[in-house]
Amino acid sequence: MAQDLDQVYKKLAEMQLDLEDLRNTYKGVSQSYLVALTSLNELTLQSSEAAKRAAKSTEQSRIAAMNAMMAAKEAAGNPMLMKVVESAVTAAVAAALAAVESAAAAAAAAAAASAAVAHQAEESLLKASTEAATASRMAADAAAEAVKLSNQAREIVDKARGGVN
Repeated sequence: MAQDLDQVYKKLAEMQLDLEDLRNTYKGVSQSYLVALTSLNELTLQSSEAAKRAAKSTEQSRIAAMNAMMAAKEAAGNPMLMKVVESAVTAAVAAALAAVESAAAAAAAAAAASAAVAHQAEESLLKASTEAATASRMAADAAAEAVKLSNQAREIVDKARGGVN
């Protein structure tokens, strides 16, 4: 009987050690999860902010393309200003390219935010991802407009050259 009791105590001690190991493992996993979740949250918020900034940059590029197109239009009537017209078109094209690059950056940031949400669907992450997607859409719209304006500036130059020749 005493021997059976010793075996029970021995098994109980082993189980207690196993339980302690499980607790320590849980604490480690819990701590790792918390660190990963915090990092994921930060990544999502930064991705969302990057998308918003890229969208703003795209809008500024669209405005630059519009101004360059308008300058080309104004100067196109005067053959003496052909260099100005060509420079304005070059500026419009550069602004359109910048807009496209910014739109791509916004899309990449939005994709990163969406990927983070796919791993951990928290309300704050969902909101940040939605904002990033909206910024990406706005950036794409502004980039398309900048390209359109750049093409209009190019048409102005082509017409001005045709009228001069």
